[in-house]
Amino acid sequence: MHLKPIKTDADHGAALLEIERLWDAEDGTPEGGCLEILTGLVEAYEEANFPIDTPDPIEAITFRHEQTRKETGVA
Repeated sequence: MHLKPIKTDADHGAALLEIERLWDAEDGTPEGGCLEILTGLVEAYEEANFPIDTPDPIEAITFRHEQTRKETGVA
């Protein structure tokens, strides 16, 4: 794969497929270097295009409490 900035959803998809192909590449090899660069590019693209807000602490606790109640059957 030719390394280039990820600017579109198509670029993103192609990079993810290439990461999957290179997943078991060893450090210190050309493939390992490509994997390292691609993961950095994908991370930067995803942070810019799919930001995840920090949850409100109270909402996070409430959500987890509700999950636990459903899992255990406790009302």
